[in-house]
Amino acid sequence: MPLSDTEKLAQLRLIRTEGIGPITFRGLMDRFGNAKAALDAAVDLSRKNGRKKPLVPPSTDACEAELERIAKAGGYALFLGDDTYPTQLVATEDAPPVLFALGRTDLFNTRSVGIVGARNASATGLKLTRTLAGDLAEAGITVVSGLARGIDTAAHKASLDHGTIACVAGGLDIFYPPENEDLQRDIAEKGLLISEMPLGTRPQARHFPRRNRLISGLSMGVLVVEAALKSGSLITARFALEQGREVFAVPGSPLDPRAKGGNALIRDGAKLVEEVRDIIEELPALFSPMPHTMARPPKMAHIGTPGVPSTPDRDEKAITSGPIHPAGNSDLLSLLSSTPIHIDDIVRQSGVPAEDVLAAFLELELAGQIARHAGGRISRIYG
Repeated sequence: MPLSDTEKLAQLRLIRTEGIGPITFRGLMDRFGNAKAALDAAVDLSRKNGRKKPLVPPSTDACEAELERIAKAGGYALFLGDDTYPTQLVATEDAPPVLFALGRTDLFNTRSVGIVGARNASATGLKLTRTLAGDLAEAGITVVSGLARGIDTAAHKASLDHGTIACVAGGLDIFYPPENEDLQRDIAEKGLLISEMPLGTRPQARHFPRRNRLISGLSMGVLVVEAALKSGSLITARFALEQGREVFAVPGSPLDPRAKGGNALIRDGAKLVEEVRDIIEELPALFSPMPHTMARPPKMAHIGTPGVPSTPDRDEKAITSGPIHPAGNSDLLSLLSSTPIHIDDIVRQSGVPAEDVLAAFLELELAGQIARHAGGRISRIYG
């Protein structure tokens, strides 16, 4: 069922609350059933569990104004759990609860491959990117990239006339890099621009990894053309692996630092790509229907009446009586350190059911005592 306007507004307030990220958002929605109940519970739990800086949700007026701005710009606000949200992202654990789009949202329903690479790309890398992206587009495959200098720009330009998706780190109205302003305008007209950031947000370093997970999340496979060993392109490849996507890489000379990242990916099992056929031949496997367990929408997609928890007895107990799990939060917290560890390891070490561990960590995160990291890992916050 489509979400009501009231529920959408409450979801926007929830994700715009400082201290609540996409994974926490989904945990709250799964536990409390709708955004109004989740928002009230988050504030209450953070206070009862001793958070130093209290959670302060933005006002309803502020969030209404944010939605009005994107509408006036000719764009769309897409909410996780609504029928307009891109299916590819639903199965990723940290899918953005709210996604802003400008352009052809029908491209969400096409087959897609991400292309990423070095900003200071070589002439050969740029030429190969243009060839591969153009050939993919001609084959009816949408090219997804990040609108950065170098490889990203070449990929978008080569596939523009067929429709390309650009994931940006800032607001959709911010042109970055500045020299790509014309290209960004062209993509908004012929393709699709997407971002999870509000209009007017200027991109910062911490925004780019979030942008990278959108590139991989919207793609069934990601191609790395040129990349250094420590680069955003390899971060995108890592996200792709964590999301169950295929990773492709173009080999290069071991004397070129820009080839070391791609060569390392190939050594680790990425498919070597020299021509578009190397990607096309993988398409039957890449674009077959996703397994039911992956394609199923998250629990939070089943929204009840705003303000009415989906399981009132359990939720009321969680709010008024502390943790719903048999082990105390402090017992689980003692197993954590500043070094990130996967939640599954904590489940094994503690002997506590996974559902109860997740409930405890939700409360500890709201209390500001733990931090989440990519790949389902968590760490303890000291001080």
